[in-house]
Amino acid sequence: MLPKPSLSEPDMPAVITRGAFSAKAFGFTGKKAGGSDATIGIFALGYLCGVSSTTRNKYTFSNDTVGTGGVATAASAYGSAAGNSTRGIFALGYVCICGVTTRNKYTYACCSVGTGGAATAASRYGSAAGNSTKGIFALGFGCGVGGGVTTRNKYTYACCSVGTGGVATTASYIGSAAGNSTRGIFALGYTTGPSTTRNKYTYACCSVGTGGAATTASYQGSAAGNSTRGIFALGYGCGVGYVTTRNKYTYACCSVGTGGVATAASHYGSAAGNSTRGIFALGYTTGPSTTRNKYTYACDSVTTGGIATAASYGGSAASNGTCGVNV
Repeated sequence: MLPKPSLSEPDMPAVITRGAFSAKAFGFTGKKAGGSDATIGIFALGYLCGVSSTTRNKYTFSNDTVGTGGVATAASAYGSAAGNSTRGIFALGYVCICGVTTRNKYTYACCSVGTGGAATAASRYGSAAGNSTKGIFALGFGCGVGGGVTTRNKYTYACCSVGTGGVATTASYIGSAAGNSTRGIFALGYTTGPSTTRNKYTYACCSVGTGGAATTASYQGSAAGNSTRGIFALGYGCGVGYVTTRNKYTYACCSVGTGGVATAASHYGSAAGNSTRGIFALGYTTGPSTTRNKYTYACDSVTTGGIATAASYGGSAASNGTCGVNV
């Protein structure tokens, strides 16, 4: 049984990104090639009912309906995910005693699940973002390493090939990421402590630089966005516990401002969306939660969306958008 994360021991060496939970996450959004918008998001629920889970929810953006999707190949939590218009790649994260290299390839059209190219190292607490051709996975907490790593994997969807991508500016884990067709913005999360640092990752050349900093040092967040902006739920804020704060990150100028706040303070959530809205699974509030917030980018409005099929946290998510391709 995996215990509830200890907030007093953020590195949790015995257990764990997730983009933050990944992660975090993790998922990316936008319009897909051909001009039609993303229609569904796949949410891996992560940790529920005292154990890791194989459960995934299929979330339909147009009417906020929620159904079950193809299950994971192994029960897991604290993973990360990215994808394009046809498939989502889910790094499973925590499965047993340590993280794993396993990634699942989720085909949206038929909810089929198979294994994809493995990570270059076993890990957990990662984050991910990508465009229509590749996903960039920050591995997070390396097994046998005893802490965060700078390693990022470049996953090519067409052939499931995996190589190393531009490394992070600082070793980290429990971060989050979002991006568009040209760049991914990675909130590093926990480095030597909660961090405000964000890296700007340019897919075309694997170059890495710093982007606009978060408004508060934090980790255990989640993120989603469209072709112009990314919305980052900060998660666990330095000195204040988990928060409702979200940052609005404008890619073109790396500017950072506050966005519409969450309906409840939370951490260890996940997020995915399309060109108009992001769906944020809040994760852990006063306990594992079924709540999802629907965030409308154009006006920074926040309402509740279709609830999860089970209370959970430490999940990951991806959608069938391609981050600003043909927007």
